[in-house]
Amino acid sequence: MHRPSGCPSCAEPLEEGDRFCGVCGYALSAGPPPPDDHPTVALVPVAAPAAAVGTPEPSGPLGWADASHTAGPAEPGPTGPTGSATGDGTAGPSGPAATTGGSGPGPVPTLVDEPGGWGAAGPGGATTGHTGGGHTGSGAEPPGKTCVACRAGRVDTDGYCEHCGHAQPRERDHLEEELGSVAAVSDRGLRHHRNEDSFAVAATALPDGSAATVAIVCDGVSSASRPDEASAAAAVAANEALLDALPRGALPQQAMHEAILAASTAVNALAPEVPGAQNAPACTLVGAVTAGGLLIIGWVGDSRAYWVPDDRSAPPARLTEDDSWAAQMVAAGLMNEAEAYADVRAHAITGWLGADAYELEPHTVAFKPDRPGVVVVCTDGLWNYAESAQDMARLLPADAAARPLHSAQVLVGHALDGGGHDNVTVAVVPFAVPDEPAAA
Repeated sequence: MHRPSGCPSCAEPLEEGDRFCGVCGYALSAGPPPPDDHPTVALVPVAAPAAAVGTPEPSGPLGWADASHTAGPAEPGPTGPTGSATGDGTAGPSGPAATTGGSGPGPVPTLVDEPGGWGAAGPGGATTGHTGGGHTGSGAEPPGKTCVACRAGRVDTDGYCEHCGHAQPRERDHLEEELGSVAAVSDRGLRHHRNEDSFAVAATALPDGSAATVAIVCDGVSSASRPDEASAAAAVAANEALLDALPRGALPQQAMHEAILAASTAVNALAPEVPGAQNAPACTLVGAVTAGGLLIIGWVGDSRAYWVPDDRSAPPARLTEDDSWAAQMVAAGLMNEAEAYADVRAHAITGWLGADAYELEPHTVAFKPDRPGVVVVCTDGLWNYAESAQDMARLLPADAAARPLHSAQVLVGHALDGGGHDNVTVAVVPFAVPDEPAAA
């Protein structure tokens, strides 16, 4: 049966099987006009099992130790599902000389292995538990409830009123979570009928008893099927993998690499059994781990991580390189930045989690900041409105380290004030420099 590509009333894009428009409530199977009311609501080894051992390079532009690499330069690859980013991102971060997994050119630093690694749990090192977890959200209101708009109709299993057609508030429309060491906020935005982002935040401890913080942010690829399920599955799987590995003494960068693989497996499991029946669910992922004075970042896709020092006179930095067509063109020297981002293919992502992804290449990198600061982990729903590291630093409240939840709320609010064209999710992770041991 032929279905219109957009709502006849408000032109909102429709999906296969929609009975009502998720924005205005227009009944797609009938002809009456839509209702008048519109409610809103020191370094670590590379991720590979074996790592070279050498001497660290001098500190980078931020005074940090250089980060480890996980792969060599990549050639421009085929484009995949198109992301919704509209910003004019830069090809590389302004700050630490760290590029990984073929995300762009850069010097290859010498790798250093910490003596004894992170320690193995033994008789003298008990592993502690963890707190926090992922947000999955069932999406629709349970069937049988009364519509919050007309207060007369019953809500069907899809979360729409059978009488007036209004979409009911969903659990994932707006989510917030705060632990002592991390906070995150996710919002549906103003243009999408559902939230396809997901996050997971948690705190745990290493075998030596020191604290470790985890933040995972995922963005469902809207052009794929069931993107909300993909992002939720990826966030939960990556979070659980890290909370299992870190207390056991796994090297954090290796643990991040394995967590991304676990997230990929979880998303792949959502694919239909019959190949080609529909687009496989897909999402991007970016994660941050702070542990033992190190900051570990991992990602696939165009979700990003930024570093903002507490001392705002010091330079901020973008810590990730987008897996996008434009970034690959610039990295390969085939186009300059202005040319690449002016192309209609600029924001087509070239890396994602999903059964139809090309060869998966998780990017992981480790930094050792020499000063306290805050890590901002976010989807393109935020960085579209604050693309550069300087823009992000200007938006982030000065007391972000002390009030991470408030800071995440401010950042999400900025995206909504800018138009809220996409789902927006951000995690704010304070980073404190460990005290140096007292001299004997």
